[in-house]
Parts: sequence; C-alpha cells; structure tokens
Amino acid sequence: MTGARSPGLGPVPIRTTVPARLDRLPWSPFHWRVVVALGITWVLDGVEITIAGTIADRLRDQDTLGLTSSQVGLGASLYLFGEVLGALFFGRLTDKLGRRKLFLLTLGVYLLGNALTAVSLNFPFFAVTRVIAGAGIGGEYAAINSAIDELIPANYRGRTDLAVNGTYWLGAMIGASANFLFLDPDILDVNVGWRLALLIGPLVGVLIWPLRRHIPESPRWLLTHGRADEAEQIVATLERDLAAKGIDVQPVGDDRSIELSPRGLVSYRELARVTLRDYRRRSLVGVTLMSTQAFLYNAIFFTYALILAEFYGIADDKVAYFIFPFALGNLLGPILLGQYFDTIGRRIMVGSTYSLSGVLLFVTGWLFNQDALTATTQTVLWCVIFFVASAAASSAYLTVSEIFPVEIRAQAIAFFFALSVLAGGVIAPWLFATLIGDGSDRGAVFAGYAAAALLMVIGGLVEFVWGIDAERRSLEAVATPLSVRALVAGAESGLTGGLTSHVRRRPPAERQSEHPRRT
Repeated sequence: MTGARSPGLGPVPIRTTVPARLDRLPWSPFHWRVVVALGITWVLDGVEITIAGTIADRLRDQDTLGLTSSQVGLGASLYLFGEVLGALFFGRLTDKLGRRKLFLLTLGVYLLGNALTAVSLNFPFFAVTRVIAGAGIGGEYAAINSAIDELIPANYRGRTDLAVNGTYWLGAMIGASANFLFLDPDILDVNVGWRLALLIGPLVGVLIWPLRRHIPESPRWLLTHGRADEAEQIVATLERDLAAKGIDVQPVGDDRSIELSPRGLVSYRELARVTLRDYRRRSLVGVTLMSTQAFLYNAIFFTYALILAEFYGIADDKVAYFIFPFALGNLLGPILLGQYFDTIGRRIMVGSTYSLSGVLLFVTGWLFNQDALTATTQTVLWCVIFFVASAAASSAYLTVSEIFPVEIRAQAIAFFFALSVLAGGVIAPWLFATLIGDGSDRGAVFAGYAAAALLMVIGGLVEFVWGIDAERRSLEAVATPLSVRALVAGAESGLTGGLTSHVRRRPPAERQSEHPRRT
C-alpha cells in the first residue's frame, strides 16, 4: 500500500520506529530461520563450484559429453559470467520489487539451470545451462545479503554475515564428499555419476524452499516504498511472538524514529551520483576489498589441485583428502572470528584480517620457493592463512552490504560482486595456472603469491584509513536512506513544510504539528 498524497507534494512522509525496533530485538528462532533459509545460498555455491571442478575431467570422457579441455574451461568461465549477469540484472530488480520476491525467484533460476545441466547431451546445451545456473547464484548474492542485513539486529549483524558467507566452505566439503560416491566408476556408471552429482545442489534448494517461503519481506524496504502498514505488521508480529515466549522487549521511544518520504526505483544517473560522488571513498573501499579477496581466493582455490599435482606429485583422486582440511579452516575462520567484528569493530578486524592473511601468504610463498614444504605442510599453512583470509573475504561482503543506503543496497552489492568476479574469477585462475605451468619454476609461482599477498595488505590499509565503523549501529545510521535525504532537502527548500529526520532533529512538539504518517 502506498502513502496518501498531499496536493502537489507527492506521498505523505512517514515517521517510524520500525528500524530501531528491529535492531533492538534479541536473537530469536526467527533469526535462525532467516540464517538457515537465506544463508543456504553460499552452501549451494560451494557445492556447485566444487563439483563442477571435480567433474571437469569426467566431462572429457567420450562416454559422457566428450568435451575438449578448452570447452571444460569455457564452461567454468560461463558460470562465472552468468553470476555477473545475474547479479547486475536481479540486483536492480531486488531494489525495485523487494528482497522476498527475488530470493524466491533467483533460487528457482538456479534450480532450473543446474537441473538442466544434469541432463545435458552436448556442449551448446551445457554452456547455456551453466550461464542460467550462474545467473541464479549471482542474483542470490544481491537479494540475500540485502535481506539478511536488513532483518538481523545491529548487535549481531557482523558475526551473522560472516558466518553465513563462510558456509560456502561447508558446501565445498559436501561437494567433495559427494564426489567419493558419485564419481566412483565402481559404484555408478561414468555417464550417470556426474549427472547425479550436479543434482545435489538443486536437492538442497528444493528442501529449503518451504522455509524460505515463510521469510517476510524486509520492513526497511517496505518503508522506502510507502508500505508502512506492512512493515509495522511484520515487526509487531515478531514482538508478539517474543512476548508470548516470555521474552521482554524494551520499548522504543519517539526519539529513535526516522522520517521517510517514499520514492520509486533509483535511476541509473542517481545511482552513479551516489556511489561515485556522494560515497566515493566507500565505493573505493568496496572495490578494493571485494577485488583483492576475489583475486586471492580464485588464484589459490582454482589452482589448488595443480599445485599438489605438479609440485608434490599428488594424484587427482587424492586431492579431495587435502581439500577437506583446507575447507574446514575456511569454514571455521568466519564463525570463530565473526563476533569480534561486532565487539572490537569493523575497521580494526577487517583491516587486520586482510593484512595478516597477506603477510602469512607471503611467508608461505617464500617457504614454497625454498622447497621447504611438503604437500602436508603446504596444506597446513594454507589452512592457517585461509582461516584468517576467509573471515576477511566474508567481511568484504558485509562491508558493501551495509555502507550504502537501503534504496540502492542490492544494486551496490551486485555491482561490487560483479567487479570482484571479473577481476578475480577471470584473471587470477588463468594467471596462476600459467605461472604453475609444468611445475618447473617455483620462482614464478612465488611471484604470484607475493602479488596476491601485496593486494591483500593494500586492502587492509585501505580499510584502516577509510573503513566505516559500522559495528552495532543501525543501517540508517551507517548510511542515511535516500528517502530521508530527499526529505531533508525538501525541508530546506520549503517543499515539505520543514519535515526533518534523525539527521536533523527538531523539538518533539514542533515535529508533531506537521502530521507525518506514523507507524
């Protein structure tokens, strides 16, 4: 429902305490449902990437699709290209149509794309389905990050985002485990096993679909689109559920209200103005954090098996045993370190994890260059590095999802995600595979490690200098909604009768005389 209109002035402004009431809620079963239902996206992506990587050799078999090595590589690139397209396309729709509609739609696109991949009979069909599956996951990143940030209380937002993003590696472990069964020719036919492996992700998605359907729309998004009654109803229901369980919820005073002027979708021109002019430094932080972590991860993870094979003589069928501890370190890092992003703070923790992971990578690269490592010690050091680096990478997604206004949040996430995929997903794997070559030049590989390490340290320094102290602060305090800024601008020009927001406050008696719509 939209707000009533004043003659010549557009929608009636809304004064609301809904954001403050969301942020002061204690952790509850509702928040667990949000984390499980929406956080499954990263598990799916981890399953997808791991299985796609491990079935690559199987797809070249003449008893399967008979693909060439070039076609296998192109299939991986097309999946990443689909992620970019999906993020940009569905990200804009997320800000236009709402978080809930899109996190249902994008999951459906992913399920369709992967299911179709499993029944591929030739490369053209396989290629198209990889783009579709990638588009679904890319769109998920924008819709899910937006919804989680806007539904989780401020005191828990950092640790929740990090833990959810880190579950990518749970998916990697599931994918690696599945390969022991589905890719064993003694158990399943070679042309059946890889197809069943690709259906693991869709099976998980189908199981989680009913739970996701019961997650409400983001009340914050509803407010900026004039649907204040719906936003109020969602928050009131959460409060009643807590009261029914005997959990006290502190009242929120009018002094914590904000005033919004509902508006439509932000134009591309305004989007560019906000990100490139108004939030120029924040955009630089977002680009740096997302691109550097993507380069590091795609460089290491996509060439992990090559390093083990070319320099340590590990057979292809044994690589999975080394992936498990590597994935476990990546999974535990965000979970165990996440709380400190809410207590010690964003700037210190993001900057420190980036810088430390860069230093650790450089040291490991130097030891590798000196031929001082074995396959086991190399894996142990990688586990240590990525215990820290995984928290850093997850914090990049947290950062870009909370430092921009609600009206452009999904589009900002999509834009920086797309840049990171293009920078890390396209350049890094090719570069490191080239440096590895036939395993004869450790110095070249060390140079690549040193470059990735330097980029991570640069990311850390940028965060130390220009990072935002967003811990335990409401999203509206971190980035003032455009609808509030428009209201303030209108007040200054005399168009709204002087209505203000939490950005510029006036005495309660004076505000009450202006009759904004209340919720």
